[in-house]
Amino acid sequence: MKKRILYANADYEDIVRKNGYFVDKTEYIRKLEYIENPVFLRPRRFGKSLWCRILECYYDIVRKDDFERLFGHTLIGKNPTPLRNSFFVLHLDFSVVKSADTVADIEKNFNHTFNSKADAMIGLSEAWFGGNAVTDSEGGASANLQSILGCVERHKLPRLYVIIDEYDNFANQLIVGGKDDLYEKLTREDSFLKTFFKTLKEGRKTGTVSNVFITGVLPVTIDELASGFNVGTFITLDPEFESMLGFTQAETDRLLDEVYQDYGIDPSTRKEVDDVIRNHYNGYHFVDPEGEALYNSTILMYFLHHFTRHKKIPRHLTDANLKTDMSWVRLLTGSAPRYAGEFVDQLTIHNVIRYDDMLLTEKFDMSQFFRQGYFPVSFFYLGMLTRQDDFCLKLPNLNMRKIFVEYFNEIHQIDVSTKYAEMMQNFVNRPDMPRLFADYWELYISQLPEAIFQKVNENFYRTTFFELCSRHLSRWFTWNVERSYPLGKSDLEFVGKYHEKFAGKRTVIEFKYYSNKKFRKLRTSVGKFALLEKDTGQLAGYIKGLRKEYPEADISQYVIYCFGNIGFRVFEIGTADKRR
Repeated sequence: MKKRILYANADYEDIVRKNGYFVDKTEYIRKLEYIENPVFLRPRRFGKSLWCRILECYYDIVRKDDFERLFGHTLIGKNPTPLRNSFFVLHLDFSVVKSADTVADIEKNFNHTFNSKADAMIGLSEAWFGGNAVTDSEGGASANLQSILGCVERHKLPRLYVIIDEYDNFANQLIVGGKDDLYEKLTREDSFLKTFFKTLKEGRKTGTVSNVFITGVLPVTIDELASGFNVGTFITLDPEFESMLGFTQAETDRLLDEVYQDYGIDPSTRKEVDDVIRNHYNGYHFVDPEGEALYNSTILMYFLHHFTRHKKIPRHLTDANLKTDMSWVRLLTGSAPRYAGEFVDQLTIHNVIRYDDMLLTEKFDMSQFFRQGYFPVSFFYLGMLTRQDDFCLKLPNLNMRKIFVEYFNEIHQIDVSTKYAEMMQNFVNRPDMPRLFADYWELYISQLPEAIFQKVNENFYRTTFFELCSRHLSRWFTWNVERSYPLGKSDLEFVGKYHEKFAGKRTVIEFKYYSNKKFRKLRTSVGKFALLEKDTGQLAGYIKGLRKEYPEADISQYVIYCFGNIGFRVFEIGTADKRR
């Protein structure tokens, strides 16, 4: 039976019921049982909520009779732990707690969320509670939790397994909304939130709570709550759990194997599809910069959802939901506008930024979060940066490069949408790479402030050229940026989609950059600048690797020299050059 791509579905029971694709991570359940009160943070769209639902289904005593149906096909189902289906599970999703203008109203919303979940748990577990648990539907969360735990202790009932998903969500809403005063009240010693976590801690101490699993995005609120719940074990940066969420390459390959077989997709398209998803969704290193990179799992499923419906590479490869992270970019950089420009410029131009590994701790307070020195760390937790090595962070993939170029354009007030239709249409009708680049130079580069040219390099030109073209030409092309070959990495490649008019065509571009100062030292003009043999040799190395992988491809190749903001020269290998 053909499986379904259930994009953004975080309900594990529903995925099983609807025969949805599922990458089996259940081996980590066994590993988590050796961790006391694990706290695991990951960026948005990395499958945290689904994982919480899996834990709920596995440990819930009410679902004991459904174990084989839910887990029989999984690793943990074939070799379960003794604790399976042993607990009452209290699964709290703080993302549904609405923010408000007063702490009292936030507390009211929090109590409502807790009480509805607690009432549902007790109702489903009536065979054990038998009316013994007394909770007040209008009462406070901490008091009602104490009542439940007291009942468990008095009547020797199964213990609670507590799951808190998106623990930081409603606090983050206050941060984004600039409501710092409310945040401070929310996290002070006598706040309802700290009282609730203290109650959880007491439950762990008495044994009425078997374990507490907490997940979220940022380590900010955890630090503020440390005095209330200082028994958490932070496994976010633990090598053993780096791949617990997100897909490895092997997992992605197996998933694509199934999808291609189930949907009868032409296997000759596989290599091209592999390239696309690797460029856009892979590249995350949360712990070991030299280890295996991870795919953003939810956004990969976004791709597959569209891909299986039409058997074509989607026109838009960036999930619109991912762009909501721009609110964080604006918030963080807005706290230090001057540094914001430098920060965004650095990543757009160089795609690398230094960080202090000592700051990449698993908890810090909100005041640190907004300091300039913490910007790289803050963006790491938000999933916008990843480890390049022990000293530098970088943008993980083309999705994030696009987002940062968009913000670069916004900061510098560069028009990227209203005047490019003619140049792009001309290229589609009659592909002319030198003409396309000349138009880019005239319409885009001419808008840049003079100061930018003290910073730019070849990465800047290839990245902004790629981003601009991807806005207008993504129906027909995908792009490779710094694709690896045995003899190095190509700068930029246009790849005609296999189902569109430029199928089989590839354009490989090698960018070379000379600053204004360096170019003037050459004592020549743009028009007289000659193609350098070493640069054609470098490009030839990439082409050799490309032809080996795609022997039938129709390949065009160019070397583009950019001279600060003075001008450029485009050489099409084997033909006359174009200049400006």
